Amino acid sequence: PVGPPPASAPASEPQAEPRRFMTATDFLDRRDSEQELGPATWGWRGRVRRWSGGTIKPSMGPKEVAYETDRAAIQRDFDGPRTIVFINPKGGAAKTTGVLATGYTFGTVRGGGVVAWDNNETRGTLGIRGTRSSHRNTTRELLEDLGRFKDVYQSRIGDLGAFVRSQGDAHFDVLASDERPDVTGMIHADDFKEVHALLERFYRIILVDTGNNMRAENWLAAAEAADLLVVTSTVREDTGYSGLWMLDALQDAGLTDLKRKCVTVLSDPSPQVDNKLAHDLVQVYEQRTRAVYRVPYDPVLVAGGVVPYAQLSEETRMSWLKACAGMAEGL
Repeated sequence: PVGPPPASAPASEPQAEPRRFMTATDFLDRRDSEQELGPATWGWRGRVRRWSGGTIKPSMGPKEVAYETDRAAIQRDFDGPRTIVFINPKGGAAKTTGVLATGYTFGTVRGGGVVAWDNNETRGTLGIRGTRSSHRNTTRELLEDLGRFKDVYQSRIGDLGAFVRSQGDAHFDVLASDERPDVTGMIHADDFKEVHALLERFYRIILVDTGNNMRAENWLAAAEAADLLVVTSTVREDTGYSGLWMLDALQDAGLTDLKRKCVTVLSDPSPQVDNKLAHDLVQVYEQRTRAVYRVPYDPVLVAGGVVPYAQLSEETRMSWLKACAGMAEGL
């Protein structure tokens, strides 16, 4: 006889998702994200706080908030060393002053770990514009003595002190290009790679000042190694055109994603500039790079000598703070 059909097994109930508890790290992250800036120290808000003996604590104004936000962007952690390369094939495009101003900003805000390297194929001016040192060693001498750094367990950052030049209170170092008049050799791509690998071992931010020859091996090697390219230009038609021509050439050479990988810094070459030209340059470079930053004219940079970091105007320092925050975002 046919018996009753077997009872079907009860459908298994879906397992409930385990409850997600807040971990200790989550707690600290939330507390940090909810932390408010302040109290105010600038302007009338800061005066009110001081006059009241701290009993009245106005919140920061928009400018002070922007300042603290830019500093926080520059101070962010990266998961490895970062290389920023400053480029424009025309001389007088403010590459060297831009590298030094960026070194000063990153160095003082981050507290060190920054090197500015003159990767000119022959003789550059970074060593002349930076603070002097008791030695005159350059990239050339470092290349001749690279063997002492081959052992990663024995070589020390202090050993680089014989080749880099400390910028004192600016909290960054300068590695100058060859300064000997009797040397005719060029810096090749392999030379660049060896020095770059060494600097990556000891520094967190590497700023590279380039020459004017886009076909030079070390220029191309620097562009290839860059985590971020900074197109520098003055508010002049010839300098601005040169930077755009360079971007066209890099695009044609197969360097992709330039819009994401580049920022532009436009410097005023004199107290009065052509505002129409400045507007046009900003507009066209905004189309080609991720952001454009304007830097004002500063008379202390006119002489062409050692950059007096302490004498830079407040407007200059604030403009470079904004530009460096944008660079950090790009990294």
